[in-house]
Amino acid sequence: MTAPGYNKHTGRNPTRHIRSVVEALWNLLFPRRCVACGTSGSWLCPACTDQILFFEPPWPSFMDEPRPLQGVRSAAHLSGPLREAIHSFKYQGLRALAGTLGEIMYDCWDAEPWLVDVIVPVPLHPQRQRDRGYNQSALLARELAYHTTLPLVEGVLLRTTPTPPQVGLNAAERAENVRNAFRCRDESLSNRQVLLVDDVLTTGATLRACARALLEGKARAVWGLTLAHD
Repeated sequence: MTAPGYNKHTGRNPTRHIRSVVEALWNLLFPRRCVACGTSGSWLCPACTDQILFFEPPWPSFMDEPRPLQGVRSAAHLSGPLREAIHSFKYQGLRALAGTLGEIMYDCWDAEPWLVDVIVPVPLHPQRQRDRGYNQSALLARELAYHTTLPLVEGVLLRTTPTPPQVGLNAAERAENVRNAFRCRDESLSNRQVLLVDDVLTTGATLRACARALLEGKARAVWGLTLAHD
């Protein structure tokens, strides 16, 4: 699939070029420091990246019952430098980490791609998103869409119930907490194969609840991809 904006005559993608220039200027004004050890030069330095426990084929089974998902995959274990990076990204407003973390997700995806049509992020409830200022899963999904050139669809899958955070709940409580918390606004994803993107997978309750809503919205099938597994 040809990336949007790609010029077949020059072999250049203007969007990627503009993004590279913006990132270079940003790095000049705000030098990067590793969120785990403080080393300058990158958000995750090579030494800390080497400590990340990446998953690889054959992919482990993260959930006893993946249905209604066709499959679920996480890029790495939620520990060490990656845990610190996700905490900074999710709770401390360091949105600039999206690029680095999105590349980790893309490497996981690219190792064995699924045949999907669109990327959909797990949505936040509007009030939660207003409080945080952004949806971390949407930022990761945008990075993944940038690298894969798959279409990104936001605003169709909605979180209609302001559920409490899942942290601290057991598997049964997590499933009940998000039951009927999501719905599709319309059937624009009808017959589409969806890659559902979230930051962290624990029991899979959120992914399954989202998948049910997408299938009720006439999606053909849903796969789940997360940055980390706890």
